[in-house]
Amino acid sequence: MKTLCAGLAALLALTLDVQADDLPVSPFGADDTLGAVNRLSPAGVLAAVKLVKTGKTYPLGVVTGPDSPAYPPRYYKMTILQLDDGAGVPVGDNHLTGNDDFMITYMGVGSQIDGLGHVGVDHHYFNNTPASDFVKVTGLTRFSTSELPPIVTRGVLLDVAKLAGKAILDEGTAINRAEIEAACQAQGVTIGEGDVVLLHTGWMNMAERDAARFMKGEPGLGVDGAKYLASLGIVAVGADSFAVETIPFETQGQFFPVHQEMLAKNGIYLLENMDTRELARDGVSEFLFVLGQPRFAGSVQAIINPVAIR
Repeated sequence: MKTLCAGLAALLALTLDVQADDLPVSPFGADDTLGAVNRLSPAGVLAAVKLVKTGKTYPLGVVTGPDSPAYPPRYYKMTILQLDDGAGVPVGDNHLTGNDDFMITYMGVGSQIDGLGHVGVDHHYFNNTPASDFVKVTGLTRFSTSELPPIVTRGVLLDVAKLAGKAILDEGTAINRAEIEAACQAQGVTIGEGDVVLLHTGWMNMAERDAARFMKGEPGLGVDGAKYLASLGIVAVGADSFAVETIPFETQGQFFPVHQEMLAKNGIYLLENMDTRELARDGVSEFLFVLGQPRFAGSVQAIINPVAIR
């Protein structure tokens, strides 16, 4: 009985240590609410613009609609409203008619950016900020994605599927430092401070083949890979999957540890459901990345359509 009690006490202590783990202070200051985007600069924009050689543009966002695979209970619903419900008399001597749209949706449907108020550790978020300081029912008072500046920088695509010799990586395939370094070497590219890194795994094809399977698991970034990318000073990491990170998770009992590593610990943004297929088909390794996210006040996430230009 004493052994059992001692074991339970040790387990409880371990649990409490994890829950009470203090998050680091931002390298950009105790009052910082922007995280890794502080690494963006006019010089970085000018350097990234020089990557444009052909002028070809690539939309990285998928079309978002009522059938988009989404993490439960998220959904999307649109209603089209017509003037006088389409039955009234046109307005004015010029017979004006028109339509408007009314939408009820989660911001985390389709292609999206996860803000720093999305995921924390034991109710503490980026820069060790307690939820009670900024989470309100009416919207976040800090870390809103509306406060982000335009993200214009160098983008790097790592074709991890090609590296593995597969069209689609299997769910649960973890992309860690070894895979990232091997992809960089194979493509002759390096990752630098201020970059946005996208991982091509082929998993986006699964959304069209089997939406249920697409949401049950995925290949993606592992914790070691997340720590390595964070050490390189990137601004954001994205993938052609709904959560960016590998699922099932690498360690049993953990839940979205890469989200915690990137958002809460390092202030690095996540770009989910990025359509990287055309970039991969064209063999693009680096490009100009452009994102001007919608500016909804107090938003945790935002539906986005970044553009890659080569």
